[in-house]
Amino acid sequence: MLTAEKRDRMLGEESMGRLLARLSIPATVGMIVGATYNVVDTIFIGRGVGALAIGGLTISFPIQMFLMGIALMIGLGTASVVSRNLGAGNTERAYTAAGNAFSVSVIVGLIVMILGLLFLEPLIYLFGATDSLAGYANEYLSVILLGSVFMSFSMSSNNVARAEGNATVAMLSMVIGMGMNIILDPIFIFGFKMGIRGAAFATIISQFLSFLWLIIYFTGGRSSLHIKLKHLIPDFKVLGEIFTLGVPAFIRHLGATVLATVLNNTLRIYGGDMYIATAGVINRLMAFALMPLFGLAQGFQPIAGFNYGAKKIARVKESLKLTLSIGTLISIFFFLIMMLFPAFLMRFFTTEQEMITIGKTALRIVVFAMPLVGLQVLGATYFQAVGKALPSIILGLSRQVLFLIPLAVLLPLAFGLNGVFYAFPTADILATIVTGLWLIFDVRTLNRELSAAEPVPEISA
Repeated sequence: MLTAEKRDRMLGEESMGRLLARLSIPATVGMIVGATYNVVDTIFIGRGVGALAIGGLTISFPIQMFLMGIALMIGLGTASVVSRNLGAGNTERAYTAAGNAFSVSVIVGLIVMILGLLFLEPLIYLFGATDSLAGYANEYLSVILLGSVFMSFSMSSNNVARAEGNATVAMLSMVIGMGMNIILDPIFIFGFKMGIRGAAFATIISQFLSFLWLIIYFTGGRSSLHIKLKHLIPDFKVLGEIFTLGVPAFIRHLGATVLATVLNNTLRIYGGDMYIATAGVINRLMAFALMPLFGLAQGFQPIAGFNYGAKKIARVKESLKLTLSIGTLISIFFFLIMMLFPAFLMRFFTTEQEMITIGKTALRIVVFAMPLVGLQVLGATYFQAVGKALPSIILGLSRQVLFLIPLAVLLPLAFGLNGVFYAFPTADILATIVTGLWLIFDVRTLNRELSAAEPVPEISA
């Protein structure tokens, strides 16, 4: 078991390279496993059911992103509260935050499941479905929504485990769930001949296993967070801080929900079924490329949060510099892979030449500014980790909501169908400029802010 003393010594004293590796590598492995599942799942569906079924998955994406956004809002907001309070020695408040996160994630999962099933058909058409794709989306989502509680609890609880410095538990949660999903996919899709519904059943069974693993961890005495029944009772002051700090993550995913809806509808108007399906494949590839960055961010967050709470400013700056350097290298690596081998990547998902040709051009356009993405993701994570809600919210809004959605609507008016894809690198460049300037200003004033701060600043603008 990771004791409080060991945790404090690890986060506050261990060499930064080793500490970042210790926390980031398990998170990154878990993220890559999750992204690999999404890629393999799409390959199985594309090869086993067809390109239109991939289009059905693409239509389903917005509602899944919405649920993920809520779960991450709870989880990342809680992680910030837990990390900073552990750093300052306020263990009871950390326990309350974690317990509240468990309760709220279950409640939210139930609400999403009920409302999603009640309004499923209108939601599918709202998200851009054509008549050809609506049936596939309905088959998939009607099953996926049944696992909303498992997904919500697992995603939020993984971040709580990382916040206490036990990233391996979160990694194993994802490996167990996603590994089982990859095993079950071909059994349900091909063996039981259930098509896209089979993929959905494989997913919710796997989510339940992750849920079960985390329940055993937190109730079995292995966690350093000693959560009791009283900590599950909502504390509205703590919940207010959790939601405020988690809002940037929710906004990013809400932005992704709105963006996917805009893109699907724009592609439906300008292109049709095959373009929607192609966009789904590109989304899977981009998600895979971004997962190492999110894993790095999740390892970085408890380090920055703990040391900010403990007023160890040199370690905050050191962790930020190292994380940004690694994140940029990761971004460049995936940029080169997707720019050089787009057709090769598309052929994994389909044998239809039309889709491969469309994807080859579109993928190169979308990733053009990808080397800048590391700064965007990790810069926003820094502000969230140190409890600065305002810049974190604005930076969470910048790429998808402030830039990408308007550009995805406006650029097709000038450039036609390719304008949808031109919107991505343009938004990346603009968001990087905003993030970089804000980050430079904040780091320069960090010494002065910390010298005047309380031991654990709850939220500052």
